Amino acid sequence: MFASAGEVVGIVVVVALAAVGVVTVFLSRFVKIVQQGSVGVVKRLGEFKSVDQPGMRILVPFVDKMEKVDVREFPMTGDQQAVITKDNVSLQVSATIFCQVIDVKSALFEINDYQLAVDQLSRTALRAVFGELSLDQALSERETINSRMQDHMADATAKWGVRLNRIEILDITPPLNVVQAMSEQKEAEQHKRAAILKSEGEQQAAVNSAGGRKQAAVLEAEGAKQSAILRAEAQMKVLELQAEGEKKALELRGEGEASRLTSIDTATINPHTLAVLQLKALQDIASSENAKIVVPYEATSLMGAAEVLLSTLRNENLSDAAKTNGSATPVATPARPNKELPPQGT
Repeated sequence: MFASAGEVVGIVVVVALAAVGVVTVFLSRFVKIVQQGSVGVVKRLGEFKSVDQPGMRILVPFVDKMEKVDVREFPMTGDQQAVITKDNVSLQVSATIFCQVIDVKSALFEINDYQLAVDQLSRTALRAVFGELSLDQALSERETINSRMQDHMADATAKWGVRLNRIEILDITPPLNVVQAMSEQKEAEQHKRAAILKSEGEQQAAVNSAGGRKQAAVLEAEGAKQSAILRAEAQMKVLELQAEGEKKALELRGEGEASRLTSIDTATINPHTLAVLQLKALQDIASSENAKIVVPYEATSLMGAAEVLLSTLRNENLSDAAKTNGSATPVATPARPNKELPPQGT
């Protein structure tokens, strides 16, 4: 009737395993470890009690219950959603929302599922923002779309204890016909731009050519002007040098005449020599081509003086000849009386 030793050992092992299981279940339910980046919300008998920071926490058995909440920033990527722009163009848009729980109590007790709420709110905000924009604005102003969506959702998410850090538009897909129209528009704009650039290039080339011709004409005119100025300056210099030379010659000639007259004034002239010079002057006057010779009245005395000079020279020659012959006696030839010339003037 007594149990054998083996049965006793089996019973002990079963009891020990049961005790270990009970202890394990007890520890797993009432000893909690909160990881870094998360917090533990403790509810006692269903009522909020506290928020425990990372580490090991022991709960009151059968009374406390902990729910862990991740307080790190996490992305929420939604699927593509159809939106309609201000100019009635349907687009497929997808966006990613980066949010973070900042108030754990509000995130758990103000809304049932804050992640689902943020996702649904982002869809409505996306439709509202794109409805205020045209197609061109929707395709080019993504930063504006991001900031408008964040402003649209910020008040509602703050009530739930969730903060929206940023919103990024991932993809905007227009319909195929719109894509084709945009391609044709882009091609037309490219042709237009090419035509404008070509015309601007031709215009600029014409302007440059005209400017070059103008500059060449200006340089040529300046060269001609400079040449004329240099030529005039050279002529003026030649005239100045000629005038200076003539002035110098006149000065020298005047100085020579003055010197000659001074020498004549200071020299003693023989009357006989003066009479010969006067006769020579009359000879020069007589040999001129003038039809008439006007002899002044004072020339009558000059004629008498010339006869006296000639007789004197003749007597001197005869005396020289007599001295040479030794016997001849000089004979003086009487001078002729002066002939009175008729008065001039008729």
